[in-house]
Amino acid sequence: MILSEAFRGKRYIVLGLARSGLATLRSLLASGAQITAWDSKAEARAQVEGDVELADPMQIDLSGFDGLVLSPGVPLNSHPITNRARDANVPIIGDVELFAQARATLPPHKVIGITGTNGKSTTTALLHHMVKTAGLPTLMGGNIGLPILSRDPLPEGGVYVLELSSFQIDLTQSLDCDIAVLTNITPDHLDRYDSFMDYAAAKERLFHMQHADRLSVIAVDDDPCRMIASRVHHRLKRVSAKDVTDQSRWPALKGPHNAQNVACAIAACAALGIDAQTIEVGLATYPGLSHRMEPLGEIGGVLYVNDSKATNPTSTAPALGAYPAIHWLLGGQAKGDDLDACLQHIANVRAAYAFGQDGAKLAALLDGKVAVSVYADLEAATYAAAAAAKSNETILLSPACASFDQFRDFEHRGDAFREIVTSLRERGA
Repeated sequence: MILSEAFRGKRYIVLGLARSGLATLRSLLASGAQITAWDSKAEARAQVEGDVELADPMQIDLSGFDGLVLSPGVPLNSHPITNRARDANVPIIGDVELFAQARATLPPHKVIGITGTNGKSTTTALLHHMVKTAGLPTLMGGNIGLPILSRDPLPEGGVYVLELSSFQIDLTQSLDCDIAVLTNITPDHLDRYDSFMDYAAAKERLFHMQHADRLSVIAVDDDPCRMIASRVHHRLKRVSAKDVTDQSRWPALKGPHNAQNVACAIAACAALGIDAQTIEVGLATYPGLSHRMEPLGEIGGVLYVNDSKATNPTSTAPALGAYPAIHWLLGGQAKGDDLDACLQHIANVRAAYAFGQDGAKLAALLDGKVAVSVYADLEAATYAAAAAAKSNETILLSPACASFDQFRDFEHRGDAFREIVTSLRERGA
């Protein structure tokens, strides 16, 4: 794990003891910090009982603590701990901020931070693969993979490739990325922000934390990104999906959305000094990302595709455009009041199967545009689609919604879909 003298003797509260919270606690504790921890679940608290002080930060005096470490899942705009910590003048931070504070004590390295509404996971995984292809020590973390503080530090010359959600940026004050990347900005997470402008401003903060000699790579295919690029006053590389004209050589990087991801990745790799030939090898050998337009195989001539990572309509749209005859599984917690981004490809949809908390709402939005039915959960929706789909058609899980109504996260949802498909295969569906 990553340890640092920067934490020795300091006092922290860790609120939330899921994967990232637990990794943070262990890193801080091993670095010589004093920890008070809390989780509403008794079984989570039991994991650290006897190792740290257990106390609810809503019930204790917060004065004197050096930081309150929150999970990105805790809503800063509505959780009462936010005002309580601010009243006590305690910084509210996350594990990425702690990594930023530890950087000075790590072997010399570079950090690439990638944010955006859509494409950031693919761009992060692609960049990590390309840097690895170039023979540089590298790991990826942040909003993808294992918690960053749980990883062993890279040797000198290493490259940390971090996917950063707006929630993680909200909890970060000093991450000076050597290269900061912005893929795009469309409406998302508006339950966590007062307006779309506030959401975009959260993304923009990644660039305000950079020093003047750092590089910003911004895809300028949408108005919010163009505005942010106009306000960057240090080194800036503007890129666009239009920069990439031939994707035929890269099997896992088809479609206009991936053209934007590729343009961002090429610019970042070039800034690291990686030569064009090595960049091409990395693009050609990139295997793709789990839960992002991931083919699960055919059953009776019907292709099953897991696109669970599509948690908003804009992210779902490319998948709907990729297949000609789709039985569309969508549902969960809707992030807005429309599916407008998806409608440009609605002609590809044979039928829609809405499920979960906002299934009925989604069905109402699609009524009159495509045949749509409502189901309690993903399993029931998938079985219905399997019964209706014909050979050479596709059953696509691309939910256009958050997963938290019935699943831990999009990965849990995608894994559940994989298991359902396996059960259908065993039944000979």
